[in-house]
Amino acid sequence: MSVPILSFVGRSNSGKTTLIERVIPLLVRAGYKVATVKHAGHGFDLDTEGKDSWRHKQAGASSVVIISKSSLAMFADVSDHMNVEDVREHYLDASYDLILAEGWRSEGYPKIVVVRDQIGEVPVSQDGLLAIVSNKPVETSVPLLDPDDVTGVAELIIRHFPKPRRDDA
Repeated sequence: MSVPILSFVGRSNSGKTTLIERVIPLLVRAGYKVATVKHAGHGFDLDTEGKDSWRHKQAGASSVVIISKSSLAMFADVSDHMNVEDVREHYLDASYDLILAEGWRSEGYPKIVVVRDQIGEVPVSQDGLLAIVSNKPVETSVPLLDPDDVTGVAELIIRHFPKPRRDDA
């Protein structure tokens, strides 16, 4: 069984990252092992110029993996069309209970829309819409939660994505 994906979507600066950051500890306390995947539509650069990993990449390596006692980082060339399922299948194992994705609003993933001003500010597929998070009134057929109701958001997630039972035998 594949690890389920829940996407948080909304326009830039709508509060998606903050909401995810506040929900993760509640899910972890409930026993979930959570992974996050963030879509950076405008690109990003994490590797530091002059560091060994940067030098390996500049020399032509397609992938560079750095491992320390407690962490792993990977810098790799990827397709422009990589989605969360690709990340799940290639980089995350079945020990995770849930993947929280930030972005991918047009994909059919179950989603929570985070709204700052009005629901139409970002075009979002209704497919898989579980809830809307907004501090303003919004007419909707799905639950409407306040951004400060982090417990309510976590409970909704736990209801929709119950933690799988694992046999340790």
